[in-house]
Amino acid sequence: MALLGAVVLSGSAFAGDLKLADIVDEALKNNPEILAYQARIDAARQRIPQAKSLPDPMFMFGYQNEGFERYTYGEEQGAQWMFGASQQFLFPGKRALKGEMAQRDTESQEAMLDLLRLKTVARVKEIYLDLFLAYKNIDLLKERRTLFERIEDLAVVRYGSGKAMQQEVLMAQTEKYMLLEKEAMFRQKIGSLEAMLRATIGREGSASLGRPDDPSYQPFPYSNDEAVQMALSSSPELKARDKMIEAADAKVRMAQKEFYPDFNVNAGYYNRAGDFKDMWSLTSTINIPLYYKSKQKPALVEAKAGFSQAKQELEAAKLMITAAINDNISMIKSADKLMDLYKSGLIPKNTQDVELALSGYATGSTDAIVVLSRLKTLLEYDTQYWTQFIEREKAVVRIHAITEGFDSKRRGDK
Repeated sequence: MALLGAVVLSGSAFAGDLKLADIVDEALKNNPEILAYQARIDAARQRIPQAKSLPDPMFMFGYQNEGFERYTYGEEQGAQWMFGASQQFLFPGKRALKGEMAQRDTESQEAMLDLLRLKTVARVKEIYLDLFLAYKNIDLLKERRTLFERIEDLAVVRYGSGKAMQQEVLMAQTEKYMLLEKEAMFRQKIGSLEAMLRATIGREGSASLGRPDDPSYQPFPYSNDEAVQMALSSSPELKARDKMIEAADAKVRMAQKEFYPDFNVNAGYYNRAGDFKDMWSLTSTINIPLYYKSKQKPALVEAKAGFSQAKQELEAAKLMITAAINDNISMIKSADKLMDLYKSGLIPKNTQDVELALSGYATGSTDAIVVLSRLKTLLEYDTQYWTQFIEREKAVVRIHAITEGFDSKRRGDK
């Protein structure tokens, strides 16, 4: 590992000036999806008092005349100015149920906002890790290029002394130029990842974000069952689904109430002039659910179906969360094994092979193609080690997004 050890980032050409905590905070403050959802919740909260409110009262005014020939106000008994007011009252319990439905819908959306925040934090972290890996691969490619230049120098010396063919020099140069091509591709990937990160954190412009800091290894001591239980007890998605069930239940109870009539109270005042006394009236009207078979009954069946759907969606969400946790824990375990294999076995062993091959090539006992092949294999193992490291950290991030409730103080910055 002495020849091809992990690259020391402090000696990199890139500055480590992109802080994860800073961009997580920026995303939570400026992410367009979060801001839009916050506005949606603000609107939903205003629907609660509206749902609980009585319908607007009605005011009536008009004039009644006797005959069509002339204005008979004050001359005829039936000629009068009329004024009235009416107010509709819902059957007892309906207004409370409407308010409850609006309240549960708002609470469900608030839980979904927490879920959106967790997913946004997770996305920022995943892009951050991918961005680090792209920079890391450029470091490894630079290291590769240095090593291939050493082989190229040996080939030139051997060719100059007549101990090697020109083809060996060309092979080493070709491998070096291929590394330059890959480096350009990774630089392009950095540009794409930075564009995605800017979109996620809500930052305009195209200036470079800088190089991420070194990610630390995150231990994950929980078993599958423990992680699942954590998710089932704190997942914002499940909380949102619970509120949806409560809203659906309120809708069922509201549909049952619709079989009972509402009523209107009407008050009237009739102004008559002359010898005729003014009059007043107080009446009430109720609607008759006469067509309940085609209206209220199907609405109740619909509400019950919605309640059943909400319950099934909760169960489906639990299964999906369980599957996601198991999948990511499996990925963590697999990455841990592969990282240990690369670090403790393959990389040290192949480092020795490369050293021996280089010594053998210098003395003419090993062919150039053997040296190049072993060097490419070794550096591929080094690349795979970092790839597995990043995939493991991303899996941990995804599990945290599932198993943790959102806490605005902690910001999910583990």
